[in-house]
Amino acid sequence: MAARVFNERGYDGTSMEDLARALGVTKSAIYHHVSSKTELLRRSLDLAMDALFAVTREEASVTGPAVDRLDHVLRGSVRVLVELLPHVTLLLRVRGNTEVEKHALERRREFDHLVADLVREGIVAGDIRDDVDPAVAARLLFGMVNSIVEWYKPDRGLSAEEVADTLATIAFQGLRRPPHAS
Repeated sequence: MAARVFNERGYDGTSMEDLARALGVTKSAIYHHVSSKTELLRRSLDLAMDALFAVTREEASVTGPAVDRLDHVLRGSVRVLVELLPHVTLLLRVRGNTEVEKHALERRREFDHLVADLVREGIVAGDIRDDVDPAVAARLLFGMVNSIVEWYKPDRGLSAEEVADTLATIAFQGLRRPPHAS
């Protein structure tokens, strides 16, 4: 709930009173569980990043060809984004204005490097074209993933799997229809 309020009002524009009102509790009830608004921010950002890093440790992310592992990380990231939409949205909006935000940005860069490494491995293996820069490819792939926070509505009928399938098809096969076999 705190992540939703932070997304609606901005972190700086959200008071503990705003959070208490949204939760239907008193400020003292919140302070019974957390020490500050900053702790709520940290917990939300850590929840999102921990879930993304968990995807990178799944069996399909660590075994097999790099391009297949990249596909799994991409699809898993979409799943995390959909499941934790308010938290991931908040993560994508941090700008490094606080120590908590700086830490989250460092973790995001570490995740970006893991993805770029998978692209590099895929290039070396010959499964990914060698005329693309791995870091740029990683940024563009996750630019597609991250854009989902701007338009995805859980109640509109698209599942995380359907979104991930479409994204992976575009990322790995492109939009162009394959030439017809004669």
